[in-house]
This record gives sequence, C-alpha cells and structure tokens, in this order.
Amino acid sequence: MNNIFQHIKGDRTIWAIIAMLAIFSFLPIYSASTNLVYVVSNGTTTGHLIKHAILLSLGFIIIYTTHKIPYRYFSGLSVIMIPIVLVLLAYTLFQPRNQDAIMAARWISVPFTSFKFQTSTLAGVILMIYIARYFARNKDKKIEFKQSIVPLWLPIIAVISLILPANFSTAAILFVMVIMLTFFGNYPIKYILGILSLGIVMLLFFIITIKAFPKNFKNSRVQTWVNRIDNYSDKDSKENYQSHKAKVAVYSGGITGKGPGKSIQKNFLPQASSDFIYAIIAEEYGLIGALFLIVLYLLLLFRVVIVATKTKTIFGTLAVLGVGIPIIFQALTNMAVAVGLFPVTGQPLPLISAGGTSIWMTCFAIGIILSVSAAKGEDITKINKDIDTDNPLDVLHKAIG
Repeated sequence: MNNIFQHIKGDRTIWAIIAMLAIFSFLPIYSASTNLVYVVSNGTTTGHLIKHAILLSLGFIIIYTTHKIPYRYFSGLSVIMIPIVLVLLAYTLFQPRNQDAIMAARWISVPFTSFKFQTSTLAGVILMIYIARYFARNKDKKIEFKQSIVPLWLPIIAVISLILPANFSTAAILFVMVIMLTFFGNYPIKYILGILSLGIVMLLFFIITIKAFPKNFKNSRVQTWVNRIDNYSDKDSKENYQSHKAKVAVYSGGITGKGPGKSIQKNFLPQASSDFIYAIIAEEYGLIGALFLIVLYLLLLFRVVIVATKTKTIFGTLAVLGVGIPIIFQALTNMAVAVGLFPVTGQPLPLISAGGTSIWMTCFAIGIILSVSAAKGEDITKINKDIDTDNPLDVLHKAIG
C-alpha cells in the first residue's frame, strides 16, 4: 500500500474526494439503470454497472497519467490542441445525419468502434488552459483590447460559436467561465463588461432570428434549447414533465430517503442515470445523501481554491481555476435542474452520472489540478521561463519523450 501512495502525488484531499464521488456513484447508477433495462430495453443492470466501472477505471488512469506530466507542458500543448478542437467541433456540428439522428449534433462516432465522443467537453478544458497561457505570457504587459482580439478572443469566439447551436447550456457555462477567468487574469474590467454586453446582445439577436424564421431551425438542437426555455413554465411540456418527476423524487425522499434501489421515479425519468441522477440520489438517500454530495463538491471547490492560491505561477493558478471551477459549476447546475431552479440543461453530474466523455474530461481536468499541486518543490523561475518561451512543438516532443 505504501508503494502505491509513493507514486500518487498532489493534493491528497482531492484524491480522497474524487475517490469518494466515484465509489458513491455505483449504487445510484446501478439503481437508475433499471430505467434503461426495463423501460428502454437497453442491456442489463449488471452490464451498465460494469460499463460504469470500466469508464471510471479509465478515468482514474487518465488522472494518474495526467498528474505525472509537469503542468508547464500543458501551456504549449493547448496551442497545438486549439486548432484540432476547432476541426472536431466543426465536424461534429456539420457531420451528415439522417432524420433519426438529427438531434445528435453533439457527438462524433469513433471509427471502427461503437464509442461516441462529445467534443465540447474536450474543447472546454483546452480553451481554459489556452486562456491561462495567454495571461501567463502577458503578465508583465499592459493588455489592450485590440492586441488581444486575435490571440485571445478569436479562439474563444470560434469555440463557443461552434458549440452554441448544438449545446446551448455548455456554451453558456463556458462563456461564464471564460469571463470569470479573464477577470482572474486581470483583464481590464471595462473590456470584460463590453464583451459580456456584446455576448448578451448577440445571443438575443440569435434568438430573435430563430423566432422570426422557425422553419429554418426545425428539428435542430437550436430549436430544442429555445423550446426548453419557452416551456420552462409550461406544465404540459415534455421538459416540464421531466422536471416535475425530478421534484417529486426529491420531495418523496424526505430526510433519510427510501433506501438504495427503492426509487420509484427512476421508472419515469428518461435520463435517470445521467441528467437526473441527483433526483434519484435525493429520493433514495434523502436530504442527508443530497447534502452529503453537495458538501463533497464544495469541499472540492475549497481544495481547488487552496491549490490555486498556493501556486506561485500565474499559469498554474489560472489553469487550476479554469479547469476546476467549471466542474463544481456543472455539478451545481445539474442539482439546480433536479430541484426545479433551472430549466432542463442536459448537464451531467461530474463523476456520478453515466457517460464516458464527461467522466474522462473531468478526470483530465482533475489530473491537471493534481499536477499543479504536485509541483511545490520545482524551480518556479524555470517554470515561468519555460511558459514564457515555450515552443508548442518542443513542448510536445518533451512531453512525449
């Protein structure tokens, strides 16, 4: 056991939290998978449990591998990955789809496998690291808006624009996180307010366009997220039906819950094992279980902030905040949907909900945070110098080598 811990670096509390979240996820996933088995006729409960175990195991391999890489390498790698991410997002959005799969503009299929990959989750992590790199390399310069348009805002706008039509909630969360990170990076407030205002105006213009020409967006993801907002207060809508069933599950759980596997509403919630897993947890484990989960995520947020404040490089601090805070924000969004505070967003509960891409990208982000927290004894001057002068191709060669 001691030999295992010798190879595990970084913040031990974060390791413990993610381990607790992963272990806790098995019972809710096993319980909620009955919806897929007996309602949708998809596989077996044991099969879904094994699949979840494999996904989490691969996720922890990603964490372990990532946290062993010196975090300064992620600076140069983000530059290499941005154009790759843009190509993947464009292909995902514009890939040929038949009528039955027209709503599946979020995923791409991996050739020769049955695996599907959600490119927006990878794009979010890469974009946050790229922004952290920009501010680290300009830490001693006075940032002007005109000089930042191409190196900073052009990639941001491109990534968010390619995500928005197919996945509004992810694009919105990413935009909020970008604004947050630019604020932490000491980007001038007047420019941040200008970008924020422009983003809101462009979104409103986009919605008005959809309203004016609904036929052009028929059967598209754009119309789906507009309908979700419109139908938020419509009791007869499909989205409100899901939200209602989720609130019934939360309410019926009481203080102590009905017990593991005894949820009733899992048989009625279409996304019981993913989008509405928190409602199933509240029903089976009650207020105690629901609050326990919230405490774990808030404790993770606390440790992320601690790691960020203890890091002596701007890139490390911003990278930790940029990839760490979105995890908690996504978790709180998922919980808010389950209790009816937000309209249905389709955001999974990190490390709890079923699904490979979400788990793996969350693990990738956690690995980056652990890599930063493990760098306490490294030469900070050398790290700063490497980040300031890094050549992406040299960094890639060093990382692989």
